[in-house]
Amino acid sequence: MTGTTLDLQNDLKKLLGSDNVYFQPPNNLRMEYPCIVVNRSSTKQIHADNRTYFYTKRYTLTYISYEEDPDMVDTLIKHYKMCTYERSFISDNLHHDVFILYW
Repeated sequence: MTGTTLDLQNDLKKLLGSDNVYFQPPNNLRMEYPCIVVNRSSTKQIHADNRTYFYTKRYTLTYISYEEDPDMVDTLIKHYKMCTYERSFISDNLHHDVFILYW
């Protein structure tokens, strides 16, 4: 899948079943859970003949919830062909599952 950042945000809202998708949120934003936080992290570029042949954006998605083993982990991996699961951690009694997504 490819598209704009807005397309990605709308697609994630559909998967999550709510509007709790936050794109690069400021630190003072009060988020509602469960939610997905999206941060642009880098790009993937391949060059040929002195120009960019292939270009795609890389995002870090963090699914945050009260659940220890949420179904959303499997949902994101199955839905996005270029998505990998990176790690999980707990902070402030919330479970964080981190993914890398090329979009």
